[in-house]
Order: sequence, then C-alpha cells, then structure tokens
Amino acid sequence: MFTDADRQMMARALQLARRALYTTDPNPRVGCVLVRDGAVVGEGFHLRAGEPHAERHALAAAGDKARGATAYVTLEPCSHTGRTGPCADALVEAGVARVVAAMEDPNPQVAGQGLQRLADAGIETASGLLEAEAQALNPGFISRMTRQRPFNRIKIAASVDGRTAMASGESQWITGPAAREDVQRLRARSSAVITGVGTVLADRPSYTVRAEQWACADYGSDWVRQPLRVILDRTLKTPPDVPVVSAPGHCLVIAGEQHRGRQNALESAGAEVMHLPASGSGIDLQQLLRELHRRECNEVLVECGATLAGAFVREGLFDELIVYMAPALLGSSARPLLGLPQLASMSEKVALKWQDVRMVGNDLRLTLVPA
Repeated sequence: MFTDADRQMMARALQLARRALYTTDPNPRVGCVLVRDGAVVGEGFHLRAGEPHAERHALAAAGDKARGATAYVTLEPCSHTGRTGPCADALVEAGVARVVAAMEDPNPQVAGQGLQRLADAGIETASGLLEAEAQALNPGFISRMTRQRPFNRIKIAASVDGRTAMASGESQWITGPAAREDVQRLRARSSAVITGVGTVLADRPSYTVRAEQWACADYGSDWVRQPLRVILDRTLKTPPDVPVVSAPGHCLVIAGEQHRGRQNALESAGAEVMHLPASGSGIDLQQLLRELHRRECNEVLVECGATLAGAFVREGLFDELIVYMAPALLGSSARPLLGLPQLASMSEKVALKWQDVRMVGNDLRLTLVPA
C-alpha cells in the first residue's frame, strides 16, 4: 500500500511536527509535506494555536505546484472550523491529487470526516503510515480526546537505593545538571505541572520553564510557554510569597476546605484558588483531572513528593513514570521513592514495563509505563 518514497516523506513530515514540540498546546503537533513528480514542493508545521495549520503552511509554500501533488500529513486534515478554517477544504481547493495521513484525528469533531471530505472530492486518501510514530508525538492530545483526561507523566529524582530526599527533607541536588536540563524539556512540553503543598513548603520551587537552563535548539526564549502550575493544598497552607505563586505564568491552587483569609491572600498575590472535593487526606485526583481536561490540558507533569506521587500510582492515574537515578546512596532513613501502602504479598505489587533506559549526563533516566 505504501512505498519507500511514501515512508521517507512521512518521516520528513514527522520531523517537521517535532519542531513544534513545545509550542502548539493545546493543539496537536502536526507536520505536512507536499510532493509532486518526486520532488518536495512545499512543507510546513503547525506552530501555535490560532495560527495556520501545517497543511496551510505547506500549501502557501507550494503555490500553484500543489495542484496534482501528494500531501503527507501526520494527522488527518481537520474538517471543522475552530480557531482556523478546515484544512480539508484548503487541500481540495488547491487541487491536490492524493492525501496520506499517518493517523486519523481522535477529535470527535473530525474522526474520519476530514479524509471522507477529501475522498468525496475525488482525492485519493490513505492513512496508517508510520502511525505509531505519529501517536507517540501527541500522547496528551490523544488522551484528552479519547479518555477525557490528560496524559499524566510522573517525574522523580532518586538515588540508587530508591531515596528521594534526606530524612530532613533536603533534596537539592540528587541528580546532576544534565538531568535537570532534561526536566526543563519535560516541563516545556507539558500543559500543566502538578505538585503538593508539602513540596512547595520544603523546596520553594518555581516550576517554570527557564530558557537559559536548557539547549533550546530551534527555540528562542520568546517561544517559551509556561505551563499551568497546580498546587494541591487541601487547607490552603501555601504562602502567597513563594516562587511557584509569583513566578511568570498562571498558578492554580486546589483546595478542599474553605479558608477565606488565606484564599484572599493567595488571590491578591495573583494565584487562582479553586475548590474540589477532598479525598482522604488530599484532593480527589479524578476530579482534578476532569478539571484539567476542561482546561484543555494535554500532557501533565507530576513533580512532587512521595505521598502525592504514590497517590497517582495507587489510583492508576499515571501513564508514564520517569525516574532520574543518581549514582549515590542516601541510606535507609532517607525518604522513599513512592508513598505506597504496605503490600502483604507479591500479588499486590504494582507491575510496570520498561519503555526506555538511557544515560543523561552522569545519571540514568528510567522510563516505565503501567504493565
């Protein structure tokens, strides 16, 4: 069904889409290549929400040469009017002869309708070329459209003996500069960062994307998009002057109890305070994820202590666990990797699968997913 030339051109479209890894939120990352008579006549990628989609950039670059061309696009062309007009219509008007999509759009507003519109116009269509690679590019968008919740990624820095902080709470720094730079990239691609009030009080983090701390490559500091910072704080103990509240970007404090004076102080400092149902000693995580879905969050990075990270794992609300493991030992009195209840037998273990293992500077980055 697909030729080597098809695969080569779709690989190029995926390469283009990756150039917008940190900028398209809440839209998906999409690339497009137009080919006529074996030569690329136009290409483009979607950069930011509200700006032209990948197909329109490629069509503008191709001009009249788009007529009779094949369009390789990493996601089915849209068929609805959102912030911009339907790309399927633009491809029809340009007179392309064939459209190859890596995958169908999981958005219910599209879901095959874009390809159908093209086919109804007499354009040859096909999908499924390098589909797994295209899906890996947009895990959050796919999760939001199909499961009505974000893709949740837990990040933990730990020693070889599985400890994340000294008994006193001291944790800076377990891992080296390269690992911390890698975390900057995780934040940059995330719609939101979730933490707990315990971490805010102990570490006073900002959870911002800092362009000067990572190699931006094709990205300049003006491209940096700050993720939504979410603090789970049942009793509103977050001081209004902590960096996570005052740093650039938006801070959302999720409370489970009413404390009017504390709420007023946080709101005066620029934070948004929202109340959600409490669950046990914390916040109802299912309700939290529904709220983040409502806010069009695609990928969420959970950066927190063992208690909150363990709660996400216990409730099965994580899609990826990334552990940066440093070549150091912190001892048995140091704080554990995850706060899990005491397990009585091996049948109760939390089973995981290896996704990736690689060196990042002097540390190991272990990526695992639920089994």
